[in-house]
Amino acid sequence: MSVKITAVLPGSAAAKKRIAAGDTLLCVNDHPINDILDYQFYIQEEKPRLLIQTEKGKQRRVRLRLQEGEDPGLEFESYLMDEQRPCSNNCVFCFVHQMPKGMRKTLYFKDDDARLSFLFGNYITLTNLSERDVERILEMHISPVNVSVHTMNPALRVAMMKNPNAGTCLRLLKRFADAGIELNTQLVLCPGINDGEELAFSLSELEKLMPALRSIAAVPVGLTKFREHLPHLEAYTPETAKQVIETVDSFGEKCLQKYGRRVAYCADEFYLLAGLPMPDEDYYEDYPQLENGVGLWKSLETEFSAALEDCELPADTVFAAALATGAASAPLMRHFASLVQKRFPASKIDVYAIENDFFGHSITVAGLVTGRDLIAQLKNKELHGRLLIPAVMLKSDEDVFLDDISTKDVERELGVTLTAVPNSGDDLLRAMIGQTDP
Repeated sequence: MSVKITAVLPGSAAAKKRIAAGDTLLCVNDHPINDILDYQFYIQEEKPRLLIQTEKGKQRRVRLRLQEGEDPGLEFESYLMDEQRPCSNNCVFCFVHQMPKGMRKTLYFKDDDARLSFLFGNYITLTNLSERDVERILEMHISPVNVSVHTMNPALRVAMMKNPNAGTCLRLLKRFADAGIELNTQLVLCPGINDGEELAFSLSELEKLMPALRSIAAVPVGLTKFREHLPHLEAYTPETAKQVIETVDSFGEKCLQKYGRRVAYCADEFYLLAGLPMPDEDYYEDYPQLENGVGLWKSLETEFSAALEDCELPADTVFAAALATGAASAPLMRHFASLVQKRFPASKIDVYAIENDFFGHSITVAGLVTGRDLIAQLKNKELHGRLLIPAVMLKSDEDVFLDDISTKDVERELGVTLTAVPNSGDDLLRAMIGQTDP
C-alpha cells in the first residue's frame, strides 16, 4: 500500500532530502507501509531507507539520518493512513446505542481500532483482530494492549457482546501474555449479569495472565434514559456497589500479598454510588487506570492540595468565579472551593452541580454534561462573570459540547467568560484564582 505525503516540515530530515508534498511513500526499509503503525515501527530503525515516488512517477530511494526520537517530518492524508475500524459488537450496555437521534454523526461511530489502542490508550475488544493484526502486535512487541474484557466466561461474553467471536478471541490474552506483552483490562459491570460470582471468576481467570497482567478496572454500566427497545439493565444501588467493591478489593489485597501490587481497582463511581470514602493515595499505586476513572478523585485532590500549599498570593487577594460540573464530582469541587475561601476569605467560589436532564439523572459524570443543561440550570444564578467547567465537557480540540452547543453560545446566554479547565489540580487552582501563575 502506498501513502500520499501531504506536507513536509521545514528543516526536517525529510525536507533536507528534498521529499515534497505530493510525493508518495511506498515502503520503509523494504517493508510496505499499510498504516501508521507500520510507519512508526519501521521508521525507528537506524538510518531508515525510504522508497519515494514523485508526483511525476519517478521512484527514488532516500536514506534519512535521524537522532533518537526525531520526527522525520512527514505528514499524511490521514493520521491512521487508513480508514478507522468500527466495532463489530452489539453490546447490551453499549453507550452509543443509548444516544438520542439527531446528534452529529461522529457520536454514533463505535470505535474498536487496535491501532488507536496502541497510539492513544483506547480499549479494544479483540473481536475484529485478524491473524495478521495479532502477528504484527507480536512482531512489533506493542505493549501495553488495552482490552475491554467485561467477562472471562466465553459464553457470557458472547451473550453480552452479541458477537460469536467474543468468546474465542479471549485466547489472545494468553497469547499476548506469553509473549511478554503487558495487558490493561477493563470490566464494564452490569448488575446481576457479570458481577457477583461471574466477577470473581473473571478476576481469577485474569490472574492467570500474571505477570503480564498490569491492571484490571471494574467500571459500572452507564444507563441513559434513551434505552427504548434495548435489553433491560439495572443500575447499581449502594448495596450492590458495595458488593462489587468488596469482591474487587478482596482480590486486590490477595494480589498485593502475592505479587507486591494490587492489580485490580474499582472506578471512583463505585465508591460514590456506595456512599463510601475514596481509598488513600497509596491504594492506586502508579494510577494505571486513571483514564478509566480509577483514582481521578484522589489524584486531583492530591494535586490541588499541593498547588494550594505552594500558592504565594497574599491572603487578602480578592477574586470570584462560578464552577459547574457533573453531580458526581460536585462534592469534591465544593471541598476545593471551601479550602480556597478559607485561604482567601474575601474571595468567593460558587460550585453548581449540573443534573443531566439530557441523558437522564443516572448519568452523573462531568464529561456528559451538555451545553443546553448548563445554560438552563445556570440562568439567573450568581456566576460572578466567570464560569469554569471541566475541559472533558467539550469535544476534543473543539469548543463544542456533546449537543453541539458552543462555548460562545454559553457565554452569550449566561453573560460570562467561560474557561475550560484541564484535569489538573494546578490548572484548577489557577483558574479559580484567575491567575496565570499562582
